Amino acid sequence: MSFFANLRRLDRRWIFLAIGLLVVVPLLAGFHIAPVLPGSRAKGFYDAIEKLPPGSTVVLAGDYDPGTIAENYPMHLAAARQLMARNIKIIAVELYPGGPPLADRVFRIAGAEYHKQERIDYVNLGYKSGNEAVMSQMGSSIPVTFPADRSGVPVTRIPVMKGIENFGQIALLVSISAGYPGTKEWVQQVVSRYHVPMIAGVTAVSAPEYYPYLQAGQLQGLLGGMAGGAEYEVLVKHEGLATRGMDAQSLAHVFIAFMILLGNLAALPQRSAKGGK
Repeated sequence: MSFFANLRRLDRRWIFLAIGLLVVVPLLAGFHIAPVLPGSRAKGFYDAIEKLPPGSTVVLAGDYDPGTIAENYPMHLAAARQLMARNIKIIAVELYPGGPPLADRVFRIAGAEYHKQERIDYVNLGYKSGNEAVMSQMGSSIPVTFPADRSGVPVTRIPVMKGIENFGQIALLVSISAGYPGTKEWVQQVVSRYHVPMIAGVTAVSAPEYYPYLQAGQLQGLLGGMAGGAEYEVLVKHEGLATRGMDAQSLAHVFIAFMILLGNLAALPQRSAKGGK
């Protein structure tokens, strides 16, 4: 029996198993099939944080939920790592109900790596409903908008909130967003009104929507999806899930393309035989 005849009889479950291994192994082992080269948008994101004086305070908005963890979480964690490495104080807020636990995980990992203390070096103020109204109210008073942190501790007793009244004391706004409410609304409600410098990390499908903001200078940098997260991880010199995810995705895509080619080649003898009849 010929090679192509055997290929046509191949149990498709072997193909599914191969794809599964090509996805799982890079995620666990962390080997690379090609170098990740950061682009200008990722460099803008990184440079905006690097330019901040140590001791500055930023607002880190984690506006996503478990549905977009693969894209948003790696860039969220990498941003926290860079901020903590530079001794930047972080005020975290979330406008998605599922966002606070993800932010807690980010701070637990990055805080342990850089020996940062909750409420002294960073605070998670948690979720508040209201979308654009919350953003606008923060422009008047952040302590009034979030009178306590996620655990119920009053902001008046939180050292990292000392001297923070509104966006006038915020050096940079970092938005990690899955959609609405998110980056677009932060630009419209905060950057346009209070002229706070801003960078953003968004899902790949929504990234083109924010290019005009980048070109207009309303965003200093932009990370788009897993690829943007991987570029950023290279810049912060801390390989993470985005870099490994890109390796897994690339291997799976190459394998699928190869199997499509083999499938078409295997079908040629049958098509030729039918044509001859």
